[in-house]
Order: sequence, then C-alpha cells, then structure tokens
Amino acid sequence: MIGTKTPFRISFAGGGSDLRTYYTRQEGCVVSATINKYMYIFVHPMFDNTIQVKYSKTERVARAEEIKHPIVREAVKMLGLTGIDINSIADIPAGTGLGSSSSFTVGLLHALHAYRGERPSKERLAAEACRLEIEILGEPIGKQDQYSAACGGVNFIAFHPDESVRLEPIAVPAGKLKKMEDSLLMFYLGRTRQAQEILADQTANMTGSGETRRYLTRMTELARILRTDLLRGETESLGPIMDEGWQLKRKLSRKVSDKKIDHYYELGRRNGARGGKLLGAGGGGFLLFQCAREDRDRLRRALKDLLEMEFAFDRDGTKIIYVGDDGKETRRAARPRKH
Repeated sequence: MIGTKTPFRISFAGGGSDLRTYYTRQEGCVVSATINKYMYIFVHPMFDNTIQVKYSKTERVARAEEIKHPIVREAVKMLGLTGIDINSIADIPAGTGLGSSSSFTVGLLHALHAYRGERPSKERLAAEACRLEIEILGEPIGKQDQYSAACGGVNFIAFHPDESVRLEPIAVPAGKLKKMEDSLLMFYLGRTRQAQEILADQTANMTGSGETRRYLTRMTELARILRTDLLRGETESLGPIMDEGWQLKRKLSRKVSDKKIDHYYELGRRNGARGGKLLGAGGGGFLLFQCAREDRDRLRRALKDLLEMEFAFDRDGTKIIYVGDDGKETRRAARPRKH
C-alpha cells in the first residue's frame, strides 16, 4: 500500500492571474503558502483485476473508463493502471477555498506514480496535475494550486505566456515567519461553493473587459510588492496588501462576494484586523485576517458566530507517508491495463 499526504494552500496576493485568459497576454503571479491541513490518498492492490474508488461514494468498476469520479478516472487512465483500490481522506471539506481539488489531484498522481515504482519531481507532479485538470477535464481554473500543493512552503509563483511556470520559495527570516504565522486567523463561513462557476464568470468578464484585466494587473503588482516585503522580513504589510487585493477581487465578478461575506469582513476590519480576504475563488469558505497579537482576542470575540480554524504553515508539499509490503513500494507496482 502507498499513502501520500498533500497540503492545502492559502493565497495572499495575485489570485486570478494564474488563469490562462490573463497570463497568455502578460505574466501572472501569486504569493501563497501551504498549511498543515491535508489531503490523504491511499492506493492498495485489489485481489482481482477491478478498480475500487472510495471518496464520498464508493465505486467498483472493471475498467478505468467506467470511473465516474473525473479526476480519478483520468489519472488512472494516464498511468495505465488496474487492479487497485483508491481511498481518500481530507482534513477540510471541498469547496472551502483552500485548493482541495488540486491537492487531491497532486496527491493522487503522487500515489499512483509511487505504486508504479516511480519518483517524479514535485514540479512534474504539478505540471501533470495542471494538464489533467485544465487540459483533459477542461476545468476553468488556474495553475497556482497545483504548484503550491506539490512544492509546499511560502512561494512566489509566476505564470508565463508560453505556459511555463516559475516557483520561487520566499525565504522569510525564521523569526519573522513565525510572527507572520501567528498574526493570521482563519474563520469558516459555514458553507461551501463551486469555484468553477465563479471562475468561469471571471474569465468571461476578463475576455470582454479591459477594466477587469487592469484590476488583475494591480493584483500582480501587489504580489511582487509582498514578495519583496517578506524577503526583508516586513510581514506587517501583509494585511493591507490582502485588503487592497480583496477589494479588487470583489470587482472581478459579482459572484465573488455577497452580503454575508461583506458583513463579516467589515466586522473583522472594525475589530482589529489590519486586512484580510476571502480565500479561493469566492462565494464561501474561509475568511483570512491578519492582526496584531494584542488584537487577536478582540477579533475572535467579534467573529464568535464563525468557526475559527487554527493552522500553521506546511513546508514540505506532497510527500509519501506510508509504503507497505516491508518497504517495497508494492509487489504489483506496475500493473498496466490490458488494451
């Protein structure tokens, strides 16, 4: 049996510029970080030649083409496997703005490659996840989640018109990184959402509006400013940068925010938050705030109606956490489909 552990991510600045409609005309970039909330994938041989998949549902099929879960179906087809049992467990539900779908894809590809006895680089796993989600499945999503989940840490990620991606770890001074981590508080709005609909609307607006593109260009400028500040250990600018980025993001699509989100965001700002944002595409999930240590309790009291989720930064990215069969990756490591 093979087990992988892949982190979820939080994005601080530049989100949306990783969409193809933007970066194919001018470079996009984001600053994001992975956190200690994870997607776990386990792959185990089946006793026969069937394929079993367990997530919120259980599927058992004879061929990969019959799998209903789209990501699992295409990943299994991509790697040509059969006779396997795939199980997934997540710390946080899907649709909460933490990049769970791409964490699932990266972790699944990692597990399937390991099952075949292969050890691809993290960059290759990210690129394969992008190809699967964007090219094969046609999802209207960007590329930041896949690279963040695969590589881990606090990163500046640039997206080039030629489709290449450059990931630069941001070496925040150790003491400052802990201070930054401690200044961040996350609150769950109590509902999930489908990012695809919001991103499709944003993409349509970008195609037809130069104004939308100008908003995104400013958001990439904020990402570059934040990268410079963090490298200097100037973490206090994170809140104001997130706030400006959030005000711009709200203009990208009418579906990004609503009265409930606006209410809790403004309540947070009035009660000690230097700034913040809604994580992910919008519509639900988690609000992320930065505030000074002395204001943390005040902020928590103001947002007592919401569930706070404590977290810390993850530095590893996707990794193998379990290898069965006495240390061998599997006795049936490469069991190709019959054509």
